[in-house]
Amino acid sequence: MSRRYFGTDGIRGTVGQFPITPDFMIKLGWAAGCVFARSGRSSIVIGKDTRISGYMFESALEAGLSAAGVDVLLTGPMPTPAVAYLTRAFQASAGIVISASHNPFDDNGIKFFSAQGTKLPDEVEQAIEAQMDLQMSTATSDKLGKARRINDAAGRYIEFCKSTGGGNLTLRGMKIVLDCANGATYHVAPNVFSELGAEVVKIASSPNGLNINEGCGATAPEGLRKIVLEEKADLGIALDGDGDRVILVDHKGEIVDGDEVLFIIAKAMLDQEQLEGGVVGTLMSNFGLEQAFKRLDVPFVRAAVGDRYVMEELARNGWLLGGESSGHVVCRHLTSTGDGIVSAVQVLKAMSDSGCSLHELKQGMIKMPQVMINVRLAGRVSLANNGSLEQAVAAAEERLGDRGRVLLRPSGTEPVVRVMVEGEDEALVNQICRELAEKVENILSALVS
Repeated sequence: MSRRYFGTDGIRGTVGQFPITPDFMIKLGWAAGCVFARSGRSSIVIGKDTRISGYMFESALEAGLSAAGVDVLLTGPMPTPAVAYLTRAFQASAGIVISASHNPFDDNGIKFFSAQGTKLPDEVEQAIEAQMDLQMSTATSDKLGKARRINDAAGRYIEFCKSTGGGNLTLRGMKIVLDCANGATYHVAPNVFSELGAEVVKIASSPNGLNINEGCGATAPEGLRKIVLEEKADLGIALDGDGDRVILVDHKGEIVDGDEVLFIIAKAMLDQEQLEGGVVGTLMSNFGLEQAFKRLDVPFVRAAVGDRYVMEELARNGWLLGGESSGHVVCRHLTSTGDGIVSAVQVLKAMSDSGCSLHELKQGMIKMPQVMINVRLAGRVSLANNGSLEQAVAAAEERLGDRGRVLLRPSGTEPVVRVMVEGEDEALVNQICRELAEKVENILSALVS
């Protein structure tokens, strides 16, 4: 029976634990290579972030792909969105990124891109899974794949990122503090912003294989905030370990999250008459974002949490812009996946075009107080068709009226239900969330006891 190897963000795991092992990687490389080789001689781009296990997994994937008769293009450490871009640029059959994104160094995994720089079609994933169940065999010596390094990979991607700001963008006179999370952007992002004219103060840009995402980057912007204030910088930019997320800090030291980044980019595109259709957020996007787009008469829809679902909703509607509060923003008119550097360039362009500071630009969106309580249960239970639960949620929504919202979301990995309430009145939001969480626990515990 075929096993499921592909999750929302590709294959993830912990080094040394199933399924991410060197043996698994060799077999996976071979299986993927066999599938892509069916259409003729193929080439696949492989990139990685800076965690130490990437060296081992890169070699294992290369061996498996070569055994299947597929050529390999190696980029070395490179942001996830750079691999998507280079896959398109080199007209490769697919791209593979070895990364666990914002996770600590002892996690690792891989993510596949199609030839178009998007997630693989379901039928290709299923074909690779089916191939994994077969006995591995090696191509004859004359059919083995070859491997070569793309020596100018970083330079190509730097030029691409700069180009997304338009030909006239200059950051002269601007001081930026840049947090690279000791990750894959360490040798790329500083050049993008300095070559656009900014004075760049680098932090967390000295990876050693073990310090990726360690107290730095988009998931821990407090250190960036401190240095922005000390340096009296215009703003700070925090990327995550693989470079597909961005969180900003304005000159006053206030954190600017993915919802606010999404709003700033959308508003700038609207002002330039470049925003086609609406914007996609997620179930966790702040209610203030929805209200801000309503005031601008911009359609806004929510997808399930995860960049895959944001991309699917954008494609379904034919829209250009979407993202998550975590800082994963998709500018579909510019690139095929979320890109932290490209998103930051778009915000900087909005600042340049408007003459406004980041602090001023974010004022168009008023974030609502948001409270979330995790209700832990003895086991998993369905939330569907539960009249008592529906009544409890309806009562909470009635108290908020049209000035807030309620969300119940079960965890995908543990027996936890996340109770989230947001609205204008912070005291009321806290009270409703506490009371609703208690009701949810009482109702659902009875079902698993």
